[in-house]
Amino acid sequence: MQSDEIRTKFLKFFEARGHKIIPSASLVPENDPSVLFNTAGMQPLVPYLLGQEHPMGKRIVDVQKCVRTGDLDDIGDNRHFSFFEMLGNWSLGDYFKQDAIKWSYEFLTSKEEGLGLDVNRLYFTIFEGDENAPFDQESKDIWVNCGIPENRIYALPADDNWWSPGDNGPCGPCSEMFYDMSGNVGDLNKEKFLEALKKETVIEIWNDVFMEFEKKDGKVIGKLKQKNVDTGAGLERITAVMQGKQTAYDTDLFSSIGAVLIPVGHDIRKKRIIADHIRTSVFLISDGVIPSNKDQGYVLRRLIRRAVFCFSDHRMKDEEVSVLVDMIVIKYGDIYTNIKDKSQHIKDVIIAESNKFNQTILQGLKEFEKGIDPFVLFTTYGFPIELTVELAKEKGQTVDLEDFKKKMAEHQKLSQTSSAGMFKGGLANHNEKTIRLHTAHHLLLAGLQAIVDKNIKQRGSNITKERLRMDFLCDHKLTDEEKQKVQDWVNDKIKQGLEVVRKEMPLAEAQKVGAEMEFGAKYPEVVSLYFIEDKDGNPISKEFCGGPHVKNTSELGTFKILKEEAVAQGIRRIKAVLL
Repeated sequence: MQSDEIRTKFLKFFEARGHKIIPSASLVPENDPSVLFNTAGMQPLVPYLLGQEHPMGKRIVDVQKCVRTGDLDDIGDNRHFSFFEMLGNWSLGDYFKQDAIKWSYEFLTSKEEGLGLDVNRLYFTIFEGDENAPFDQESKDIWVNCGIPENRIYALPADDNWWSPGDNGPCGPCSEMFYDMSGNVGDLNKEKFLEALKKETVIEIWNDVFMEFEKKDGKVIGKLKQKNVDTGAGLERITAVMQGKQTAYDTDLFSSIGAVLIPVGHDIRKKRIIADHIRTSVFLISDGVIPSNKDQGYVLRRLIRRAVFCFSDHRMKDEEVSVLVDMIVIKYGDIYTNIKDKSQHIKDVIIAESNKFNQTILQGLKEFEKGIDPFVLFTTYGFPIELTVELAKEKGQTVDLEDFKKKMAEHQKLSQTSSAGMFKGGLANHNEKTIRLHTAHHLLLAGLQAIVDKNIKQRGSNITKERLRMDFLCDHKLTDEEKQKVQDWVNDKIKQGLEVVRKEMPLAEAQKVGAEMEFGAKYPEVVSLYFIEDKDGNPISKEFCGGPHVKNTSELGTFKILKEEAVAQGIRRIKAVLL
């Protein structure tokens, strides 16, 4: 079964059970500054898991694009990918454990509607209970009623069977499904099952999360307003199972990319890194990310440069970039149309960054000859440690990798501490300060369009509890007069005490009213819009947005622009606060 068929089957299966299909959100979170990327299917849906009504109803299903880069060094093995797709079906205060488990089982084992997997190769886990929630007897009973022998159901602790997005947000116990990749494992006691997991002869293929609790600052503080179901199944892993492969790198998801990389050499790990990193880069660029030294742009820069480094001569020719991007567009372009629409732009960005990296290597070589510390070479000049080791070996020298790792660990710790401060809080947790800044963000965009240029479009945002940040298209540096006028315009609207109104309407109607749309996003048939209306009910701001917002602009305080600067050609950035 090919990956496209798996996606289609999954969506149709749950559509037939009353779920509305919604498109994937952008990889860059719209209203959650606590993370750089959407790393799980539930992240774009947090407001609805916390109780806000979803415009498409209580049952939805999607395939969400995700990026995780915390374990880049592991990419190239059988399991790790920086980009992946999560299949998810969701109950927002509707069905709970009974239907979620039953449908998971049906989709995995049904030969007509589902994947037709052999039930004798499946294993199941449930939550064993702790101070936050009791042993999940209900889930166990449901599995037994599905015909699963009790000796194939294992109770595991919170580290394995409690899902949470972090220190804040909706969370709860989960029940996971596992598959015997060899077909020869058979019945296992709990100890043998855990051993099989470590050896990867048995792998996880599905997870049902029963979200009925809320966590705040690392502690479970009580139950949510509603019980939710969040299920997740990684397309890469499911595809490997369905095609009888040990890894998704050997499936149709990567086969066309791998064919392009045949001339690269015989190092399988390097080929996988190139394939993974370029695929991820294509999707990041299509969602508006550009290489830089900060945030999402830094991750993209690192991905492209790691891919370039894996080529035999540490160079990626323009034509190689073009063919690789074309193969990815052919594979994914009909599903994620923005990569097809922006294919030339994607090629241009990767080629430009590849050429910059070639200059970095030349500069790094000069510094290497001066005997510069490998840590400084890496952090200051972006010179890969692998190349430092390679060059040192040619000269009969050695590199103290332990010293390098120690310095890098300290460096990363400092970076994480800084990032934690930078991204602390977040709209996903309905922090009061971030909600106010979110509404001010809408006013700022409207003010820029009213004062500077009506054609200004947003190209990125980040909101912490301290400040808001907006990237926007503009062909010039704002003058002091323009900045003051925009600031005055926003403060005038705050003083007027204007209503902030949420409306739901069909996508076509929303497009007709001219509401601002998220860059690169696809939207469902029914969408949520926020209007800020003047005293006569006329909108001065209208945006596609999931919220949350204040009810009235009078709640905001005083708006102040701190800084306006360039971040890329044709893209400016404003940082502002509420006093």
